Amino acid sequence: MQNKPQTQTQMNPSLPGVSLYDQDLSAWAAHNANLLRMRQFDGLDIENLIEELDDMGKSEKRGIYSHQKVLLMHLLKWQFQPAKQTPSWRYTIRNARRDLKYLIDDNLSLKSFPQTKLDSSYKDAVIMAAGETGLDEQEFPLVCPYTVDQLLDEEWLP
Repeated sequence: MQNKPQTQTQMNPSLPGVSLYDQDLSAWAAHNANLLRMRQFDGLDIENLIEELDDMGKSEKRGIYSHQKVLLMHLLKWQFQPAKQTPSWRYTIRNARRDLKYLIDDNLSLKSFPQTKLDSSYKDAVIMAAGETGLDEQEFPLVCPYTVDQLLDEEWLP
């Protein structure tokens, strides 16, 4: 029989019966960080700490996926509506590219993630680009015509 770890639920003193985690995530995080600094491991809310650490990785992946999708959408608009290109479009592409690079640089273990999600983010980008341009989805290539290296290259435009 395996022993399940004990959960140390920290209660919110101002709201009896409500955990600090459920009521005020910021206060809960500060409290647990302080306990870690003081090496008071017995007081930690282990179960919620595990959940939050798992969610941190998921959040970073969602951010990379989202920025890649937006960048792809704008590159498609740039390529397939050349008559409508404006400096603001170039600026939007530049910002999306920088946001994507920033997330990757801050999470080097996720450096290959954009490549693994290129097909799915491209499919989402096609739907978005079609919605914004009025073009039919079939007017865009079936598979992504861009490489991740091109996406991250600040000078490259299709």
